[in-house]
Amino acid sequence: MTPPIRQLVLVLGDQLDGRASAFDGFDPARDGIWMAEVREESTHVASSRIRIALFLSAMRHHARLLRERGWPLHYVRLDDPANTGSLAGELARAIRLLRPGRLVMTAPGDWRVLRALRRAAAEAGLALELRDDRHFFCTVREFAEHARGRRTLRMENFYRQMRRQHRVLMEGEEGTPGYGPAGGRWNFDADNRQPFGAEGPGIVPEPARFEPDAITQEVLALVAREFERHPGELDGFAWPVTREQALLALERFVDERLPGFGPWQDAIWPGQPWLWHAHLSAAMNLKLIEPREVVARVERAWQEGRVPLPSAEGFIRQVLGWREYVRGVYWTSMPGLVESNALDARAPLPGFYWTGDTPVACLSDAILQTLRLGYAHHIQRLMITGLFALLLGVRPREVHEWYLAIYVDAVEWVELPNTAGMSQYADGGVMTSKPYIASGKYIERMSGGQYCAQCRYRPGVSQGPEACPFTTLYWDFLLRHRERFAKHQRIGAQVRNLSRLSGQQAEAIRAQAAALRDALEKAGGYTP
Repeated sequence: MTPPIRQLVLVLGDQLDGRASAFDGFDPARDGIWMAEVREESTHVASSRIRIALFLSAMRHHARLLRERGWPLHYVRLDDPANTGSLAGELARAIRLLRPGRLVMTAPGDWRVLRALRRAAAEAGLALELRDDRHFFCTVREFAEHARGRRTLRMENFYRQMRRQHRVLMEGEEGTPGYGPAGGRWNFDADNRQPFGAEGPGIVPEPARFEPDAITQEVLALVAREFERHPGELDGFAWPVTREQALLALERFVDERLPGFGPWQDAIWPGQPWLWHAHLSAAMNLKLIEPREVVARVERAWQEGRVPLPSAEGFIRQVLGWREYVRGVYWTSMPGLVESNALDARAPLPGFYWTGDTPVACLSDAILQTLRLGYAHHIQRLMITGLFALLLGVRPREVHEWYLAIYVDAVEWVELPNTAGMSQYADGGVMTSKPYIASGKYIERMSGGQYCAQCRYRPGVSQGPEACPFTTLYWDFLLRHRERFAKHQRIGAQVRNLSRLSGQQAEAIRAQAAALRDALEKAGGYTP
C-alpha cells in the first residue's frame, strides 16, 4: 500500500503555474500533486472541441513540467478506464489511494468547482486549505470591502483605485500637487473607439500562432474521438499551451499590434478575426502568464516611447480594470448571478448560434469564426452575438452557457459577469449602468459598412422584407421596456426617440419582431 502523504496539492486545469500559492512550502519528499482530466468539465456545458483541446494540452504540458522538477504527480487522463468522470469523483478516488493528511489548493475561480471539491473533502473528513490566487491584483476580500455599502458597482471607480494602489500609469508623487494619471486623464475611451472606415484595417501583423507538438497532437486526436458531437473545429489549433509560448505571444503583441490596439479596439471587419487584439486572455486565464507581467510590459513599452499612451491605457484598462472588476463581481454575486434575469427574457437561444447558419452577415461571420478558432474579440461578443440575444430576449442562462462553452478563454468567473451583467443586463444594472443596445446602424458604422454591403438586410430599415433584424429588435426592445428605461439617465434619450414612430409603425415593428422570434423558435436547429 502507498504510504500516506502529508498534504495533497490540488491543481485545476486553469491553475497552470508552478509558482502558485498552493506550492508554498511544498516538500517533494512528503507531499504530492493531483491533477485530473474529467469529462464533466467538458459536458456540464457543451464545450467546443477547440476549447477542450486547449485545456487538456495546456494541462499535459504543465504536468510534464512538474515531472521534470521531480515533483510527485498523480495525474488522471480523460481516457483512463478507472476515471469517474468528475472532479469530485476523482478527488475521492485519489484520497482513498494516497491517504493525504490534508488538501491544499489555490482558490478555484469557479463557484461550482469549489462547492464540489469542498463537498468531496468534507465527505473524506479532510481539511481543504484555500490560498489566495496571486494572479490577481485584488483579492476577493479586498473587492468585497470595495463593494460594501454600494448600491451599484462601477468599474471606473474601481479602476482608478487599482491604478493608485499599484502605481500603474501614474505620474508624480502621491500627496503632491503633480500626482495624477499619466497624461492628465484616467481614460482615453474617446480616442479609442474609432472605426476603420471604408478603407479597412490595412495590413495588420499576424499574432503568434504555434504548431501543435506531439502532446497537442495526441490531445487533438483524443478530443476528435471522445467529443465527436461537440461544436467547433480542431484543424486550425495554434494557441499557446506553455508559458514560453505565452510569453512569446505577449512580446509579439506589444511589439507589433499594441500601437494600433487603442484607436481600433472596437472596430470590426469581415473575415478579419485577429486585427489589433492581444489574444492573451486564454493564456492569462490558464495562468500561463501573470497579469502583473503583462501590465508591466505594456507600461514599459509606453515609457520607452514605443506605444502611444491611449493604446497602453486602453489595454491596461482591460487587464487591471475590467478583468479584476468582473472577478470581484462574480464572487460577490454568486450563486444568484447565474439565474439572474432582470428583463424577464424567455426566448430560447436560436439554433444558428451553434452552426452560424443565418443570413445575417455579421452574425454568421462572428459565429463561424468562433466555431473555427474559438475566438472573437469583445465587440463581436458584446455588440453582435450578445446584442442580438439581448434584443431578441433570450434567457440569460442560455446565453451564458453558450459563451462558456464556445470560447477558448471562457472560465466562469470572467465569462458569467460579462454575459449576465454587461451583455444581457440580467443583473438589472448592478455591474453596468445601462444595457448595451444599438441598431444595425452601429454595426454598419464600426465595420465601415462592409457587413451590411454583403447582407440582404438594410441597417436603417426596421419593417418589411429588407429590415435588419438588429434594427427591428432594437425598436421592439425599447417598446417592450419603455416604462423601465423612460427616465434612465443614460438611455432615456433612446427611449424618447420612440416618439418618432407612429402608432402604426410601432405595431408593425412589434409584429415583425414577434414573427422573427416565432420563426427562430420553430426553426430550432442544432443543439449539442
